[in-house]
Amino acid sequence: MATIPGIHHITAISGPAQANVDFYAGVLGLRFVKKTINFDDPGTYHLYYGDYPGRPGTLLTFFPWANAVQGRPGPGTVTTTAFSVPAGSLDYWQARLAEHGVDTQPVTERFGQPVLSFADPDGMSLTLVAHTIDEADDQPPRALPAEVALRSFHSATLCVPTVDRTARLLTETFGYEEIGEEQGRLRYAAPGEARASILDLYCDPALTSSRMGAGSVHHIAFRARDDEEQQAWRTALVDLGFHVTSVKDRQYFRSIYFREPGGVLFEIATDGPGFARDEALGALGTHLKLPPWLESRRDDIEQRLPDLTIPTTAS
Repeated sequence: MATIPGIHHITAISGPAQANVDFYAGVLGLRFVKKTINFDDPGTYHLYYGDYPGRPGTLLTFFPWANAVQGRPGPGTVTTTAFSVPAGSLDYWQARLAEHGVDTQPVTERFGQPVLSFADPDGMSLTLVAHTIDEADDQPPRALPAEVALRSFHSATLCVPTVDRTARLLTETFGYEEIGEEQGRLRYAAPGEARASILDLYCDPALTSSRMGAGSVHHIAFRARDDEEQQAWRTALVDLGFHVTSVKDRQYFRSIYFREPGGVLFEIATDGPGFARDEALGALGTHLKLPPWLESRRDDIEQRLPDLTIPTTAS
């Protein structure tokens, strides 16, 4: 059985779409990769951010709802999303975020690496982890200088009621290895050198319940290299007693979903076909893209969606 190489994407819920775009593209400098809709709720955008080509391991996506209730982190959720940034860049990020009115926590160290923590406009917990970047895996151009720009995910933190069963899924099924423990936080890494390969299991005892809403992560997706590998994962998970969905066509990848033992919604998504299937690489995110089965409803869908202005450069 293959092993999971790392995170494919993370999908969250936000408030108003324009504020979300302004922060992630304008402030953080991520590329706006795709403007499409929630295939299960066509009246809502699905916005994708990532590196220049939108590679798995760099993709943070959002369902924006203008009137969403405020989410609350807790057991059964992803509580923190962490991005890699180049070593020595956290002073820049403290100053940049302060300039845009974003409060940050003091820089601390976690597993020997400096980290800067803050929240997005909807309260979603984010962390920048400063370390030596593998430049061979870089994909310019980018909105901010190379010496400070966000790269792939570094890790995600999962809050689970008890660690044992989630850890067993990660190690015995996905192929992750436990690589450290620090102040009650257990760290796991996928084998190999793939980007976005780290998961932390940690739950603040003060977090007794969760609520899905603005600022909440809806699900975390892991990579399958192709359809055959994804099908093998589905068979293996069903054999282990998990309730796994059928394969869903998300146009830019195919997906299966299930809840891991701690309650976090997991997805396994294929690496392809990718985001250039319906837009040229240099024009990603330029137009509203709908799946073929919704094209006949385009006029109605466009009328229901708010207008968006996409920053062409970081602000």
